[in-house]
Amino acid sequence: MQTTLKSVVSFEGVGLHSGQPVRMRLKPAAAELGVWFRRTDIVGRATMIPAIWSAVVPGELCTRIVNEQGVSVSTVEHVMAAIAGCGLHNVEIEIDGPEVPILDGSSAPFVAFILRAGLREQASPIRALEILDRVEVRNGPALARLEPAEGIEMAFHIDFEDAAIGVQDKRLNLANGTFVHELCDSRTFCRQSDVDAMRARGLALGGTLENAVVVDGARVLTPGGLRHVDEAVRHKMLDAMGDLALAGGPILGRYTGVRAGHAMTNALLRALFARPGAARMIEVDARRAACLPGAGLVRADAPLRAA
Repeated sequence: MQTTLKSVVSFEGVGLHSGQPVRMRLKPAAAELGVWFRRTDIVGRATMIPAIWSAVVPGELCTRIVNEQGVSVSTVEHVMAAIAGCGLHNVEIEIDGPEVPILDGSSAPFVAFILRAGLREQASPIRALEILDRVEVRNGPALARLEPAEGIEMAFHIDFEDAAIGVQDKRLNLANGTFVHELCDSRTFCRQSDVDAMRARGLALGGTLENAVVVDGARVLTPGGLRHVDEAVRHKMLDAMGDLALAGGPILGRYTGVRAGHAMTNALLRALFARPGAARMIEVDARRAACLPGAGLVRADAPLRAA
């Protein structure tokens, strides 16, 4: 059955790119609502923004959604990944600024507080997007692909010049809490050579060595080093999880990303919904519900890093 939160959970922090302080609350919501953001700092315009693929607008280095009156919220991917990975279906997210707080650069704090609050079942069936045909988008050497699979699977490949990252590949079946146990604590990353360029363009103004992994050649500059040897590719999978969560429900299929980013994953969803017969929304039976990302998770699964 669909789920919502048992209680409100709150976060405070700064936006990664804006550097602005922000407060955010995840609140229980009615069955069939889905995920919506509400800008509490906006007056005189519609403040509700749907967390859906068609609301995504072009943005640099993050996912930004906007409503019909131009009210937006950006860097939604980490909290959306947490929502999807915990099996949370209906939630209203109040936020008093234009960007989701970056916290530690991963989804772990969001996951921890969602699981500690607990989920409440609702009297509506889960609906998932079943992939029926292969859909792919390409941009030079980069590609993103969705194809049929029994459950929820993901494969990702990255290739960076910096030896601290290099070439990394990972494949996961995302059923039964895999996102929480394998991906959610992996942090956003960048190269030291990119930091000044990003800030010159008004980006990464809230970025620090405490909320991002920064590398320089073979060196990891972030204190404490990496949480996983392949933390970079894990974070790219986390981002993809968050961007795919804008499909309107869990995806039953296999996602493959090769050097893919936010824009490419959204382009993939647009291509998917533009092709009749490539996917269908179905009510999930008990067998398939037991294989969804949040199935079987309990409070004790909350990541300790976010304690």
